[in-house]
Amino acid sequence: MNITYTAPLTPLSEEQIEFFKENGYLLWKKGMSSDLIDAFNGHIYDIRNESPMPEWAACEESKKYSLRLFNPHKHDSMSRQLMKHAIVRGALAQLMGKEAVCVQSMYFYKEPGSPGQAAHQDYYYIKNDPMTMIAAWTAMEDVVDIENGCLWVMPGTHKLGLLPHGAVKNIEEHEHWTEETEGVDTTKQIPVIMEKGDILLFSELLIHSSNKNRSTDRWRRSYVCHYIREDSHVLHREDLRQKYPLY
Repeated sequence: MNITYTAPLTPLSEEQIEFFKENGYLLWKKGMSSDLIDAFNGHIYDIRNESPMPEWAACEESKKYSLRLFNPHKHDSMSRQLMKHAIVRGALAQLMGKEAVCVQSMYFYKEPGSPGQAAHQDYYYIKNDPMTMIAAWTAMEDVVDIENGCLWVMPGTHKLGLLPHGAVKNIEEHEHWTEETEGVDTTKQIPVIMEKGDILLFSELLIHSSNKNRSTDRWRRSYVCHYIREDSHVLHREDLRQKYPLY
């Protein structure tokens, strides 16, 4: 069957593109509708609530609504559809200069009390050549703020290149099994407050982090996809070599 190619949208203005180039990130307000977000949250809940759970989503029963769902786009059609969202596809094509492909997706629950991830650069974990990776971080809650563990970013740090990473210093605040950027003053990070359906696009070299969810009854669900330019390739990570086009 022949598939007709449809060119991507061009949602970003020149000012937005310049902002991304200068700061390393861009917040797109209400990029996805609340109805779509609600449907996806329910869909993910149903996947983990199946008996038995699908093998690709399986985990301990006690963790089924807390342990992140890794690479759902590889197994689940609705996850792929959100991965291919028209706004995301179009914005990435504008920022990259060519079509993007997805190499990783993650659905985070981040229940009350759960720790965040220390300041880091995504390129440290997912090296690609040429360096083109951009993350799209979509808020799945009515409000994502400081209390329930929003992202923090350091504008302009994508221009510093890859910095050394070492052991996490504050394991009360951050996951102990990750690593932390060294050689930079992370107190200069700023919070990114988001609402349901907002999409944060950011460079693989932007220093960013999240803190502990300090709320007592608010989760911080999010859907995060990592994309590279279609002519780029993931290095070293065999599990992320497959490219998923957005059309």
